[in-house]
Amino acid sequence: MGRTGTAPTRASRRSTGWTQDPQGVRRNIIDAARAEFVENGLSGARVDEIAARTATSKRMIYYYFGDKEGLYRAVLEEMYERIRSVERGLDLASLAPEEAMARLTAFTFDYHAGNPDFVRLVMVENIHHARHLETSDKIANLNLSVLDAIRDIYDRGVAEGLFRPGIEPLDVHLTISALSFYNVSNRASIRQVFGQDMGAEPLLSRRRTLAVEAVLRLLKA
Repeated sequence: MGRTGTAPTRASRRSTGWTQDPQGVRRNIIDAARAEFVENGLSGARVDEIAARTATSKRMIYYYFGDKEGLYRAVLEEMYERIRSVERGLDLASLAPEEAMARLTAFTFDYHAGNPDFVRLVMVENIHHARHLETSDKIANLNLSVLDAIRDIYDRGVAEGLFRPGIEPLDVHLTISALSFYNVSNRASIRQVFGQDMGAEPLLSRRRTLAVEAVLRLLKA
């Protein structure tokens, strides 16, 4: 028995996906765009390549995000939202100050090690002088949460005589980030120069321990 209709085209399947699951389509675009931006940077990324990686069309990418830079900004926002969301789930306020700071430092170290795409995109954004971060109120507000968490831990530690006074929460955050970020951002050059794979155990475990110890020694009274 013959078919009474024609097979759906790729375009019609994409259109159906857009109308039935717009959030799923948006998620699919962001995931594909992240891979393209990580691989080629903002300047080298091509919307045609991103569309080819997705279940939607180039037209839909422009519909959702306006242009390539709008899509890139959305990818950055999603990546910052992810790390800040997991941080908020650590329940640091319920822990003693030293334990809370150690957990935050270890988490940050592990998150960077396990999410090199995040590190790569931050590096890409610095090449562009952080102009996309500058125009994103969402990212600015997201990053306030980690400073609030550090301030709470630090103030409790000072009040209990565990931490020395006079240290800014931002300096603590930048120290934790630097110890975590460098381990990933310079992985290739360290391997080449020193013959050490910074992503391999047990070296990764040792660096995590040193990061936690460095932060606590900075803070302790």
